[in-house]
Amino acid sequence: MKARTIGRHLKESLKSLGRNGWMTFASASAVTVTLLLVGFFVVLMLNMNKVASDLERDVEIRVLIELGTEQAQMEQLGEEIKSISGVESVEFSSKDQELRNLVEDLGDDFRLFEQQNPLYDVYVVKAVDPRQTGAIATKIDALDYTNEAVYGEAKIEKLFSFLEMSRNVGLIIIIGLLFTAMFLISNTIKITIFARRKEIEIMKLVGATNWFVRWPFIFEGLWLGILGSIVPITLVSTGYYYAYEFISPKLQNHFVQILEYTPFIYQVNFLILLMGCLIGVWGSFMSVRKFLKV
Repeated sequence: MKARTIGRHLKESLKSLGRNGWMTFASASAVTVTLLLVGFFVVLMLNMNKVASDLERDVEIRVLIELGTEQAQMEQLGEEIKSISGVESVEFSSKDQELRNLVEDLGDDFRLFEQQNPLYDVYVVKAVDPRQTGAIATKIDALDYTNEAVYGEAKIEKLFSFLEMSRNVGLIIIIGLLFTAMFLISNTIKITIFARRKEIEIMKLVGATNWFVRWPFIFEGLWLGILGSIVPITLVSTGYYYAYEFISPKLQNHFVQILEYTPFIYQVNFLILLMGCLIGVWGSFMSVRKFLKV
């Protein structure tokens, strides 16, 4: 397509937006409302996914080493654990360190055990894939010098099931919102094009090709998508800024964190703009198709 022809189509699309002011407003409003819902829900789901990932990364196996195990045997056990497929890291914690941690967490009353420490030496193991924690713990349990591999089996399995269900439900809702947006916007644009069906018929009768007729409407859909993205981008950016400023300090000393404002908000804004453009173009393309059969 020649640059002059593209310029002509762009001019026609902008003129059409001005001539059909109320329909432009209705179409852009439909884009705005749907993208606003999608935008806020995407922000919520991505942060939930971040929290879920943080929770998964915090899952660890505590390998209690049999009492009386010698240093060389402990080192051998550590090497065997490292050699297990799927193990990301192995850290040793002596029983003295375990007691210090216990005193720090639960108070000075536990200093009574300093004279005769009843705790175990421990290997703290993390898996590359947290969902493989149970399988790795079973393999560690079978190794020599292992008293027990503890990872809170019942709670961890429930946590993974809940996180998996949350992700699936969130994905289904986002897809549903996108299809709803496409349906609403397509029908709104279809009303706009229906009001101009005579114009399309005349263009076809004087020899205009289908694509010559389509391009102004496609560009019009693109403008509608961009216009409809402005308010969602502004509100989502502002809303997340205040939410981040309120929530982030409260989670400062926790291992669970929400996504940082930047660059996350730029990524979300780009996604909203892209969805607006794609939905607008798709809606125009699908709506004009039936009116080209003259």
